[in-house]
Amino acid sequence: MVQGLTSDSQVLAARKRADREGKLSAHANWRMAVSQDILDVSQYPLMKLTGEERNIVKCDATTLVDLIRKRVHTAHEVLTAFVKAAVVAQDVTNCLTEIFIEEGFERARELDQYLEETGKVVGPLHGLPVSIKDHIKIKGLDTSTGYIGWAYKTVADSDAVVVDILRKAGAVLFVKTQNPQTLLSLETDNNVFGRALNPFNRNLTPGGSSGGESALIACHGSPLGVGTDIGGSVRIPAAHCGLYGLKGSVARLPHAGLLGSHDGMEAIIGCVGPLARSARDLELFCRVMLDAKPWLVEPPLLEMPWKRDVARGEDLPEKLSIAILFDDGVVAPHPPIAEALKRYKNALTAAGHDIIEWHPLDHQYGWDLIVRRSHVIVIPTYSALCQVKLYLLDGGAEYHETILGAGETEVPQTQWLLNHANGRAPYTPAEMFRLNAERELFRLKALAHWNATQQRTASGRPVDAILCPVASTLAPPHNTTTWWGYSSQWNILDLPGVAFPVGKFKASQNATYPPFAPPRNDVEKFIQGQWDPATYDNAPISLQLVGRRHNEERLLAILNVLEREVPCGVAMNGTMKV
Repeated sequence: MVQGLTSDSQVLAARKRADREGKLSAHANWRMAVSQDILDVSQYPLMKLTGEERNIVKCDATTLVDLIRKRVHTAHEVLTAFVKAAVVAQDVTNCLTEIFIEEGFERARELDQYLEETGKVVGPLHGLPVSIKDHIKIKGLDTSTGYIGWAYKTVADSDAVVVDILRKAGAVLFVKTQNPQTLLSLETDNNVFGRALNPFNRNLTPGGSSGGESALIACHGSPLGVGTDIGGSVRIPAAHCGLYGLKGSVARLPHAGLLGSHDGMEAIIGCVGPLARSARDLELFCRVMLDAKPWLVEPPLLEMPWKRDVARGEDLPEKLSIAILFDDGVVAPHPPIAEALKRYKNALTAAGHDIIEWHPLDHQYGWDLIVRRSHVIVIPTYSALCQVKLYLLDGGAEYHETILGAGETEVPQTQWLLNHANGRAPYTPAEMFRLNAERELFRLKALAHWNATQQRTASGRPVDAILCPVASTLAPPHNTTTWWGYSSQWNILDLPGVAFPVGKFKASQNATYPPFAPPRNDVEKFIQGQWDPATYDNAPISLQLVGRRHNEERLLAILNVLEREVPCGVAMNGTMKV
């Protein structure tokens, strides 16, 4: 039972968990009890699988759809393998919400029969299991979205656009995954289902708000998942669990049919994005989405078909110009991340690419613009309106009403975020207009800042992409995430970003790192104080690549080049082999 909840809320939360458990109990032979003392549970979901099933769940989505099309495996066989892993993933990480496995098996059988009878696939994802973040609507399923007050009251009457496209492409849906209370959190915890855990070290968070997806996929419980991102909510979970995650530009991938607070708020808009085990799976997801022409059913989307030739790298220069952001000027990243950036710089330079340092552009201002506690900071070229909060235009009123109105309490990360709005009234329409103007001014300055890099590159053209941290730390201990500036910056600028794994940290390697510079602010002081190699043992190390607006294809093509030049390494001193 959760402390602080009313009896009615306790009953609702218990009922939701009992419903989930009841559906999982149908697969009792696949369940697993693991001692809480065991921190690395990432391989436990493989223990219930046959050798052939292990081979299946270790394939990426692109390989799987090819194997099913060629009839090497049936859709039913593939789903069975992932379901067995997903059931254990739930037991060890608490990553799932709605369970509809039997419906998934029924669909898999239909697809197998269709392929057998016609010799054709239904679509490009024929038979591929896909998991869906809880707040994305699936017709007939509850969409509690981390709120007790929404449980059993938000059963979807239609599919989200992304779900509709997946179904028509032949995907097999079978589970929904955890997201945090309010969604607006880089950790995954709520009073309905509880906290999701990182499978590589259960003392650490899998990230948020798509943390259920990242934990499940890292446990081989799904080959491809759908998340959403408004401040890092796809990239952070992907990074913390050693996966690939893409945040595209807002007006490209379909976003209609999601349930969350502040529907209709357009100051900062979230976007749908995939989490997967390979970069090419990100391309597969985007291609399927845009080949479906979602702009015909979702008015805000631009008519921008997926450019396959660009995604293949056909228009890339032989040698790239990459800017590396080592420090955003607010919080320097922890040593394993800084070391990874240095190794990438050395490897890319040795390969003949043009590497310069990215000069950080007002990351503190960007954070202040979207969420900071009310205060005034004077920054040249901007007005004094740095007390603004595009995330919390109403001062957090809707979040408070939804939580307190249902008799529940704020989980720690929700409380931390909403404290930024303490004592501030909702903004007036006039103030909102000014905030939007500030945002556009910031975007204009950022565009000029990027273009100006042509003065520092050997090629004489602006950089092709920015290589940077995804976060200032590896996956942090629960309830300690405090700095979003390496991810939220690209949301406010609406630039696409992709997180990708580069290694795994091992505290036992006894690596030595240079001491921290004196902290520049209280946040950096806190994050420096968190650093202890033992805390982050076995945590994945990831980096982020950021591209030009509406240039997702080019961004993924550049990532392919980086992965050829600097293959993802094995754990050693928190770094990777180059």
